[in-house]
Amino acid sequence: MMKNSFNDSSAKRDFYGVQLETPFMLGTAQYPSPAILAKAFEQSKASVATVSLRREASGDKAGQDFWRLIQQLNVHVLPNTAGCHTVKEAVTTAHMAREVFGTSWIKLEVIGEEDTLQPDVFGLVEAARILSEDGFQVFPYTTEDLVVADRLVNAGCRVLMPWGAPIGSGMGLNNIFGLRALRAHFPDIPLVVDAGLGLPSQAAQAMELGMDAVLLNTAVSKAGDPAMMAEAFANAIRAGQLAVKADPMVPRDMASPSTPILGKAFLD
Repeated sequence: MMKNSFNDSSAKRDFYGVQLETPFMLGTAQYPSPAILAKAFEQSKASVATVSLRREASGDKAGQDFWRLIQQLNVHVLPNTAGCHTVKEAVTTAHMAREVFGTSWIKLEVIGEEDTLQPDVFGLVEAARILSEDGFQVFPYTTEDLVVADRLVNAGCRVLMPWGAPIGSGMGLNNIFGLRALRAHFPDIPLVVDAGLGLPSQAAQAMELGMDAVLLNTAVSKAGDPAMMAEAFANAIRAGQLAVKADPMVPRDMASPSTPILGKAFLD
């Protein structure tokens, strides 16, 4: 089990009035078994579990057992509108999720393109406005586009979740410049890299860019040892977080000796 702690109040960001114990949000889909899912959360110390309404909407025993397991994890629950392609569908799913899971948090997804699962940013902004006005605390899955981000903030979002790469692709951070620009333009808005991370090193890179948390699922659930991979991601997130606090060096175009030559002995 991971021994190091994330506890550092100076590093915590406020997510709709909640300070997360760790900057790690972990999905709950596609694990080999419920026991392995629980172990992944235990070893990673993830503080948020994302859940799909489709996993819990039915009244069958499997759905009830899944919800009981999630409750036993003792983490914050972030329902999502995964698979929704229209504003109406996303808004309806969000309302159902609030009833089922008893939270106003909602990870808002409005998918606009099938191959990349890229968000429909026009529908996303509209749905975010509707849900924010109805008392939801919206976590929008979006691109790194600055204009879209500004529209989402104006629509009531107090958290932004830009993608790193297409969902489930494992390609990492496809647009470093875009994410860095997003951080610079919205210094006070919590930013969570959501989707596309495949390796712990990519999660560390996201934190080094100044992101406040990362959210992933496939990279852990589809690993040969999901619990070990979850712990690896947790350690990488922590490393990236510490790197930012340590004020890292700025890259140079030329070499600079680490050992000074002043006082060096010269032989004839």
